[in-house]
Amino acid sequence: APDRPACYSSSKPSTVSCLIKSTMAPSLATTVAGIPLPTCVYNASGPRTGSSAALAKIAASDSGGILAKSATVSSQTGNPQPRTWHEPETNVASLNSEGLPNSGIDYYISPDTITESVGSATSDKKPYMVSISGKNLHDNLEMLKKIADARKSDPRIAAVELNLACPNVIGKPIIAYDFDQMDAVLAAVSNLGGVPPLGVKMPPYMDGPHFERAAQVINKYKGMVKYVASINTIGNAFAVDIAAEMPVISSNGGFAGLSGRAVKYTALANVKKMRDLLDPSIDVVGVGGVETGADAFEMILCGASAVQVGTCHWNEGPKCFDRICDELRAIMVEKGYGSVDDFKGKLKPWSKEGAAVARAAKKAKQGGGGGVKAGGSATSAKKGGNDPYVLISAILAIVMAVLLADKFGMVEI
Repeated sequence: APDRPACYSSSKPSTVSCLIKSTMAPSLATTVAGIPLPTCVYNASGPRTGSSAALAKIAASDSGGILAKSATVSSQTGNPQPRTWHEPETNVASLNSEGLPNSGIDYYISPDTITESVGSATSDKKPYMVSISGKNLHDNLEMLKKIADARKSDPRIAAVELNLACPNVIGKPIIAYDFDQMDAVLAAVSNLGGVPPLGVKMPPYMDGPHFERAAQVINKYKGMVKYVASINTIGNAFAVDIAAEMPVISSNGGFAGLSGRAVKYTALANVKKMRDLLDPSIDVVGVGGVETGADAFEMILCGASAVQVGTCHWNEGPKCFDRICDELRAIMVEKGYGSVDDFKGKLKPWSKEGAAVARAAKKAKQGGGGGVKAGGSATSAKKGGNDPYVLISAILAIVMAVLLADKFGMVEI
């Protein structure tokens, strides 16, 4: 009889996740900045990333890497509460004006924190990465020097993400909207030695010339910048509490960064533009509104080497990484893709033939045929619907029957 999957238990039937990974086995492995990731989905720096305990939960999930909270030179508590808000009716959007609460860079680069976050057994499989967001250039350079020094004795710090896109520090502008300032920051960083592979967290751009200017600056430092993460939250969003006739956020006059499903299409545009304009040696990591496997698939199709998940992780917890990875594997199985590279950056131009395929898929969906939604995201498992989980459910039923038969001695597998 063939060997059972590693996740098989004689006392517990295989899960959907086990079946997808063991029976179908499309690979979600990728590389970002030359660093191998076992899956192409990992956490964004933000909520649920500020402590080693929170990071350890990410490490125990299907997340392909562990990215710590954006750090400042010293620990800080951030903006006054309430500083976060989730749209209550459809959960389509979230606002945050946290103001970078974090434990300080020394905490995130200490060997104890890294070990508590990823554990010595997994550190060589899932990279541990830090994020920094200094209040000024001096702070960023100081933190980069600390990281370089720490890495001499602890090479587990695989990469550093330089956040030039935070909109929520009161009185501090978004650096990456000032292209001359962004150029000056990267020029200063390029003079440092020993810094691990560098990524840059980018804000959302809306105008063609801005995309081009941002790409020109990043390309100027292609020997140093190994990836960009697009996008951070859309700054200066606003929501009103009708009953109280006031903003829902207390700090910064109620203005805050917008995230969640509402930003996905802006994020997709930024991923596509950055991939088109950046040097091929610079990877693009897609961030913004990713909460299903279909969202991740779209990001990668537009050219992302990997995707980060922020608001969905905030709302759902680290189990979201398992679910999103399972949904992405299901889509890959349905489409016949065995690896991320099979479809990465291979978005097709609009065509009449493609539109016919989309209409046929929509018709099959309406008729109960399952499959991925034409022209949009698949509905996640927690929301119900006839997405690729229909296929997985059918396979699960068959395998469950075989496993039960095996348990009661009817067949040998």
